[in-house]
Amino acid sequence: MKNLVKLLPVVAVLALTGCKKNEKADQIIVNETSTEMPAEPAPAPAVATPEEMVKEAQSKPLTTLALSENQFDFGKIKKGETVQHIYEVTNTGTNPLIISQVKPGCGCTAPEYTKDPILPGQKGKITLKFDSSSFDGMVNKQAEVYANVEKTPIVITFTANIQP
Repeated sequence: MKNLVKLLPVVAVLALTGCKKNEKADQIIVNETSTEMPAEPAPAPAVATPEEMVKEAQSKPLTTLALSENQFDFGKIKKGETVQHIYEVTNTGTNPLIISQVKPGCGCTAPEYTKDPILPGQKGKITLKFDSSSFDGMVNKQAEVYANVEKTPIVITFTANIQP
């Protein structure tokens, strides 16, 4: 019995080293999770201040823009309904218009916007999607648009009357 116990480590080593190496396995990248703690935690992504967002937006050559409207009324909507509105943006200047960020006032509003430069005379879009599930009655919401224009941010707003 003692001899068998002594042979177990040798058999295990031979079994592991005696196998042929699968060369294709070296080419496959597998995401492995480590149980070790990292030496330092990863830094949190930096959140830009309004001043930094203005500075970034105005770092490009300035231009001018025209909005189809800066305020929209959804009227009466049912609680829990998600609605959206598209604000049309026209570049009325001589340089490309670059919308660097659209920052909604709260988490109930999700923005989407034209990320490519909008050439002079061309149009882009800013879409605000509003989730009404946490609200009752009249609401007024806003989003700040940061772009390479003289007076940034530009505030766009909407209202809605949420019915049960």
